[in-house]
Amino acid sequence: MTGGSVYRQLILFSLPLMLGNVFQMLYNTVDSIIVGNFVSKQALAAIGATAMITNMMVFFFNGFSVGASVTIGRFFGARDQGNLHRAIETTMAATFLLSILFTFGGIALVRPLLRFMSTPEDVFEDATIYLKIYIGGISGLLIYNMGSGILRAVGDSTRPLYFLILTSVLNIVLDLFFIITLKTGIAGAAIATIISQFLSGILILILLSCTKDIYRLRWRELRLDLPILKQIFAIGLPAAVQSVITAFSNIFVQGYINFFGSDCMAGWSSYNKLDQFVMLPMQSMAIAATTFVSQNIGAGKERRADQGTVAALVLSSGITGVIIALLILFAPSAVRLFSPDPVVIEFGVLFIRVNGAFLLFNCVNHVLAGALRGRGDARGPMIIMLSTFVALRQIYLFCVTHFYANTPLLVGFGYPVGWMACCIIELLYYYRHRKKQLQAAA
Repeated sequence: MTGGSVYRQLILFSLPLMLGNVFQMLYNTVDSIIVGNFVSKQALAAIGATAMITNMMVFFFNGFSVGASVTIGRFFGARDQGNLHRAIETTMAATFLLSILFTFGGIALVRPLLRFMSTPEDVFEDATIYLKIYIGGISGLLIYNMGSGILRAVGDSTRPLYFLILTSVLNIVLDLFFIITLKTGIAGAAIATIISQFLSGILILILLSCTKDIYRLRWRELRLDLPILKQIFAIGLPAAVQSVITAFSNIFVQGYINFFGSDCMAGWSSYNKLDQFVMLPMQSMAIAATTFVSQNIGAGKERRADQGTVAALVLSSGITGVIIALLILFAPSAVRLFSPDPVVIEFGVLFIRVNGAFLLFNCVNHVLAGALRGRGDARGPMIIMLSTFVALRQIYLFCVTHFYANTPLLVGFGYPVGWMACCIIELLYYYRHRKKQLQAAA
């Protein structure tokens, strides 16, 4: 990414990444569609209720992956093979250890977290079953995400896509087999997902182990290099903490939604699944910006790093705007994919049409945060996002539900409140951050 057209490099890198994220999201989306149509709306609500908990674990790992990607990307950009290998082996050793911790710790916390979210009784047991099975096999997803993060750091976002296409198709086939043929209900959806995710993890490990390139995973050198681990955590830990606390904050939002019953929960679940697809361009561009900036900073190309940030903002906003317009226009049909129930559809359409356009603010939030992390500043974006996505959002929800009106519309609008505030603050912070860097360089 240190040479050639900036826009071309970002598009070529982010397009397979975006497609890969689409297929990764198909895991839970297909679960929701098949469960909502062939099991019950309570089962659909259960998958929606568990999403915030699984996200909390996955987002932590994604934050850790950001730290690893930036560190590996800099060593790769500088052609420092010795430190590059130490970073790769340290990253994978930490991944294996954390996967074990998350699996056993997560299963132990399933029921307490569902109770904490005030999950309704008609949803609780389905949510418990799905979540325990899903967390029991989450190692496959975590290993895949970290391995693909290593490949992205060296500019390869294409081959992980092939694995996701394969395993996503497998997940659909297994979902239909377990749920429709074997009648296993919501448990079948979880089993199908973890089988597919384990296969993707195994494939990414085979690729890293067998490649002839300089980033090959050397199993005999697998160990924790503390200086390298410190570098990874210096960038990754703030991103991980921010992601986890934001996800934990969303558990409170889910609790507010749960108050309105399973119909509203199912509509909110449908909206969230569709919302995740709208977020894909900005998330992919944010990762592209992180990799682009980190490699160019490693190569001493400051001006090109700034050009990449602007290009990522333009591309992210343009693509996201088109998707939002289509989703708002076809909202009833989109929600109907998840459930034929008219009340569920009504709630889903409400959330899409009220919140949809405000998602454009997140293009700025995610891309600038990615660019800052690529420059080694993970603390600033963390503080800004925690202040707006968590603190401000919770203050808003508490005030509006206790002192104004407790309605699904006002609760759902808690998301845009955080997005808008974050956008304003992050723009000001980024401008000030770059101005200080330019003054110091002069």
